[in-house]
Order: sequence, then structure tokens, then C-alpha cells
Amino acid sequence: MITIKVIDREGKEHKLETPTDMNLNLMELCKAYELPVEGTCGGMALCSTCHVYVESNTELNEANDDEEDMLDQAFFVEENSRLGCQLKLVDEMDGMVVRLAPESL
Repeated sequence: MITIKVIDREGKEHKLETPTDMNLNLMELCKAYELPVEGTCGGMALCSTCHVYVESNTELNEANDDEEDMLDQAFFVEENSRLGCQLKLVDEMDGMVVRLAPESL
């Protein structure tokens, strides 16, 4: 089990616990905890409704070309922007802190 802290758009912190053996991604975890993450495209990196800012120094896999292309079109992108659907939950993410990005205009 790992714990990930998610800060919602109102600044409230949520500690989400999850196993890492179910092949879940961050978007799916947020949806399971009923946080306001849409994931309109179903996790295919075709929208940015699961856009988050990674606020901890957690080592993550590099963003692939599809994720980079989608972030290029998203609103409010920062250097620490990622798509939650592209972040598969692994043991090394224990303690990771993310903030939900503002909703698009």
C-alpha cells in the first residue's frame, strides 16, 4: 500500500491509500476517491481533464509523446504538469504530493 496526498482546487488535502498491484493510474485513484477529476478520454492522453501538478520530488517516468502533445494544448501548464492518467501507481510514488490543476477556461 502507498499513500498519495492530493490537494484539491479549494486547497483541501486528501490522503489517498492504494495498493500498487492493481495497475491503476493516478486519475483512476482520484476518481475512486470521488475527487473532481473527469478523465473524459478514459486515460488515453487525449484530453487534459486529469491534469495535475506534481509538488513533491518524486522520481517519475518521463512523459511520452502523447502526454507532451496533450499538455502543449492544455491550460495552466507548468514545469511540473502531468496527466494523472499517464502516472501508473508504483511503490516509488509512496508519499507523492500532487495538486489538481485548475479546470480549463
